[in-house]
Amino acid sequence: MTEPMAQPMVWLPFDPKDLGEVPEGLRFDVVLPSEIDVLPSSAAEVQFYVLPYQFSPKDNEVMAEMPRLRVAQTLTAGIEHIVDAVPPDVTLCNGAGIHDDSTAELALTLILSSLNGMPGFLRRQEEHQWRPLWRDALADRRVLIVGYGRIGAAIEDRLRPFQVDVTRVARSARTGVHAVADLPDLLPAADVVVLILPATAESRGLVDAGFLAAMKPGALLVNVARGSIVDTDALVEALEKGRISAALDVTDPEPLPADHPLWRAPNLLLTPHVGGASAAMWPRAHRLVRAQLRRYVAGEPLVNVIPHD
Repeated sequence: MTEPMAQPMVWLPFDPKDLGEVPEGLRFDVVLPSEIDVLPSSAAEVQFYVLPYQFSPKDNEVMAEMPRLRVAQTLTAGIEHIVDAVPPDVTLCNGAGIHDDSTAELALTLILSSLNGMPGFLRRQEEHQWRPLWRDALADRRVLIVGYGRIGAAIEDRLRPFQVDVTRVARSARTGVHAVADLPDLLPAADVVVLILPATAESRGLVDAGFLAAMKPGALLVNVARGSIVDTDALVEALEKGRISAALDVTDPEPLPADHPLWRAPNLLLTPHVGGASAAMWPRAHRLVRAQLRRYVAGEPLVNVIPHD
């Protein structure tokens, strides 16, 4: 007699109860590889692996111990930290859609805080200094969104009520969207440049000395993408010369060493890569994983599939 097939094993980085209603016929194990020394025996049975949000090399290394793995699902939109570790016969899916709202809110916060001089006001609050100053404003500004995808669209949605002129840029031109190749013509007119490109070989170092020199004097550079997109040395020089200001959620290197010159650079607002880390993340992550598991059990095509070799 043939024994019945075992129910598919799913590794989650959170309690399965957080998913709400999930398809029947699945088994779950809650595993954070970076927090354990010995993998549970279920590693030999895992078919669907949801990686932890906070990256650790060990989270990738365990895939070599999963002979039955079929799907690797990230909770991040970027996949540069995992793509090389995924076996060729495993479907890789990213977390596109999970962080749209969180990242868009942070981008708007960085823009408004920088233009309105909030860092200076906070410092003077700590020093008990009452010093009214003339502030810049977002209204009537020209904003360039470089890397116009889902998150770029979410940023634009939040910018529209501020009466700004938005220009969209993506890798390739399409209706209403310029190509990256058009940047030399677009940068001189932009008051705010928002970076939200994926980290790729093409985007690495895109914002170099030439890019920064082409920006409008006094313009604001906002990076909520990846630190590798910006030439850090060139940015430090531009900030120290007072050509532009910047607001960064990501840096290169990261985390930023305590003695790095970026900490001391003028006209800079810095947050420690928290674009996706807000209360908006988990409900969206749970919805995506729940929907993916339903598709997997039903034998339907998964979403957010990333082609890889």
